[in-house]
Amino acid sequence: MTTDLILGTAGHIDHGKTSLIRALTGTDTDRLPEEKRRGITIELGFAELTVGAYRLGIVDVPGHERFVRNMLAGATGMDLAMLVVAGDDSVKTQTREHLDILRLLDLHAGVIALTKCDLVDAGWLELVEEEIRELVRGTFLASAPLIRTSAATGEGLDALKGALERAAEQAAASGRGSDRDAPFRMAIDRTFTIEGHGTVVTGSVSSGCAAVGSELRIEPLGTLVRVRSLQNHDRSVAEIHRGQRAAINLAGVHHDEILRGQELASPGHLVPSRVLTVQLTLLKELPWPLKHRSRVRLHVGTAELMCSVLLLDRDRLQPGESAPAQLLLQQPAVTVWNQPFVVRSESPVLTLGGGRVLDPNAARLRHATEPDLEMLRELTDQEPARRAAATLYFAGLRGWNVEDLPRTAGIRDFGPLAEVLRQQGVLREIRLSPTRQLRVHERVFQQVADRIEAALRRLHEQHPLRSTLDRWQLANGFRYLGDDVVLEAVLRWMQQEQRIRLTDRGVALVGQGPKLSQNERKLLAEIVARYRSAGLAAPTVKELQQQTARNQQAVPQLVALAAADGELVQVADQFFLHADVDRELQQRLRTHMQATAGLTMSEIREILDTTRKYAVPYCEYLDQIGFTVRQGDLRLLSEQAAQA
Repeated sequence: MTTDLILGTAGHIDHGKTSLIRALTGTDTDRLPEEKRRGITIELGFAELTVGAYRLGIVDVPGHERFVRNMLAGATGMDLAMLVVAGDDSVKTQTREHLDILRLLDLHAGVIALTKCDLVDAGWLELVEEEIRELVRGTFLASAPLIRTSAATGEGLDALKGALERAAEQAAASGRGSDRDAPFRMAIDRTFTIEGHGTVVTGSVSSGCAAVGSELRIEPLGTLVRVRSLQNHDRSVAEIHRGQRAAINLAGVHHDEILRGQELASPGHLVPSRVLTVQLTLLKELPWPLKHRSRVRLHVGTAELMCSVLLLDRDRLQPGESAPAQLLLQQPAVTVWNQPFVVRSESPVLTLGGGRVLDPNAARLRHATEPDLEMLRELTDQEPARRAAATLYFAGLRGWNVEDLPRTAGIRDFGPLAEVLRQQGVLREIRLSPTRQLRVHERVFQQVADRIEAALRRLHEQHPLRSTLDRWQLANGFRYLGDDVVLEAVLRWMQQEQRIRLTDRGVALVGQGPKLSQNERKLLAEIVARYRSAGLAAPTVKELQQQTARNQQAVPQLVALAAADGELVQVADQFFLHADVDRELQQRLRTHMQATAGLTMSEIREILDTTRKYAVPYCEYLDQIGFTVRQGDLRLLSEQAAQA
């Protein structure tokens, strides 16, 4: 079985990359008239080479420093690299920068081709080889074969093919090429139109398969398209897969809508985002540190985007250091977990470093906490369950699905993970409706509870004379939770944990109560005694306030406090009764109603020995609490009250 892989070239301008590829494959990758006139590669070129059981799609990249952005676009999807150095020129500026880029893109296999060896003597070549070995020391090419070649004479071409076969075998063994069963994805590096056929896009397939008739989506454009026809290196094919170069004829979109940097993918696989959480590493050779909020050029896939770097655990990143960061993009990008990227300075343009995407659809971390940083470290763990738990944490209250794990955590076998996290006590499920549930990380749930506790503490400080607080006032500050059911679930859990006291209308922290002065405690006792002695003919709160000689402003809060503590009951607005009085009145009415078929308002007034001023609101209160049931002009004892 033939394994398809992508081979990328790298090296300084005019070091013979294109000539070497032509000698190896017979294909001239310089396709633009300007390229042929100037003798340099400006745009990406493509060829194919079979070595043993491996079919290599070769991407020829430009070597001029002005076209490094094109080189980066071509580096997308590379499985192995061929670093090209001219024997008559040795290591140059772009040799070093291209090698840095290959390192940042996390390649693990490659070869070094020493070109134009027919132009210099053996002694000079030995010096050049020493310089190359010094250059690649400590990189993935440190032990790579270094082959002397000449495109003009054919020297070393067979040896180079053998070295490429061994490097391809090494790349395949590292797991590259194993993504054929994943969702389809291809970063677009070129788009054009063919008369009679319409829009065509090209790129290197980084995962999955697509066939004629497949429905795909262009991201972040969001446009659904259909595959009309496919080509692989000018051959019409029915299917293309990971590791192949592809030209795809699309229906449903005009080529003017498509740009390099966009991606073609299975619908639902990629999610556009303007915030990426990453692990960022700076090159050791940089002359200055990278400051928090620096603007840089992000190269990811075939896209180049401007962004700001927010360092999460420091104010500046020193050369050679690595740190978690967030990239705030000017335009949305589509990425997946562990996808490599490169950053370059805004001006002058210089390669700064690169890294790996940790969260491809991140929420902004304005103040990264230690738990946040700990979970970011978990996203780099080799254990799938740990990575899955970390994605659950960073999903917050936005919702989490195991089906997203291939994109968010690089996990294919995601079926059992939800149950694993549930058993570990990491996953908490909140039922939003009979058909919907919200999955949240236990730490996120606890963080919401902690924020509720802090909010209640502030409210207690603002209202020191209240033993309970209005639930609506608390709920108003937690609308960001998105659903009242979420707040209710957290409150019920906090009640079970004895962190709060909860009633239908009120909520309070356990251990938090009114802090009354000696005079306020004395006044509270007087108010309660006044309501006890007043019976049903209790004063309104306003009347009580007017009758109080001192500290009148505290009367409403003290009445509310007594009601919250159960000493008073609220019958209507401004109308309270002592709880003992209420129980005595209910018992009196229960005795009479059990012996009759109902009582009129006039009869109730006589039984209670009161006036309509007090009887009417009290009867309405009894209806409201379910003690009585009204039928026309009569009030009957409810079944619940009769049983009590």
